[in-house]
Amino acid sequence: MADQLNLEELLALSPEIRYVSTNFGGEVRMSSRPDLANPSSTESDLYEELLVNPALLNLTVNRGAIDCGGLEFLVIRYGSFFQIVQPVRGGHVSVAVEPSGNPLIIAAQVRELLQQKGLC
Repeated sequence: MADQLNLEELLALSPEIRYVSTNFGGEVRMSSRPDLANPSSTESDLYEELLVNPALLNLTVNRGAIDCGGLEFLVIRYGSFFQIVQPVRGGHVSVAVEPSGNPLIIAAQVRELLQQKGLC
């Protein structure tokens, strides 16, 4: 499934996207814009994709399944950016958005691309 998704396709969705990552079965791929102001460290991003986002998705997917109609995606607001976390078959996709961007619009664009690829 991971080979169905080109990280550059995600980055191309909006100039407000800082960083994209996929985690399929523990295999993490990451890409970011080269001209980022205040980038986070690659090591920190890796642990977020391996530990934090899967744990958050586990909790929220399970909660959403009880009586909320499921979970579409998460939006996290860090100090320097928004983080969109989208569950997909076999893992998740993360997209970091500039504070000036609209994470809900970008989340819809990401979801549409992932649906076209048959990943969610």
